[in-house]
Amino acid sequence: MKIINSLEEIKEKIASKEALILYFSSKNCSVCSVLKPKIKKDILNNFTKIDLYEIKSDENLEISSHFGVFQAPTILFFLDGKEFLREGRNISISAFLNAIKRPYEMFYGE
Repeated sequence: MKIINSLEEIKEKIASKEALILYFSSKNCSVCSVLKPKIKKDILNNFTKIDLYEIKSDENLEISSHFGVFQAPTILFFLDGKEFLREGRNISISAFLNAIKRPYEMFYGE
């Protein structure tokens, strides 16, 4: 999972990538540290065409406010440049993966 610290870089990634996930975390968030490796593993194993990026919310307030993210963790799933799904705080990994599975399969024909 690549860490991004620039709003311009994120906007460029959203415009140029077909599918990506932005994972918003913060330094003092225990849920973030437990959830991140699980999300990363499941996405890399099951959704190989989705790029993963992490934004540290407490260090990048401009980015967090641009996307309306005010809690950690928050996960944004973008498909074809548009926000498709937003999950925050109490995230069920299986529900999140199920929510992105159908649009991912329709988009990529898998």
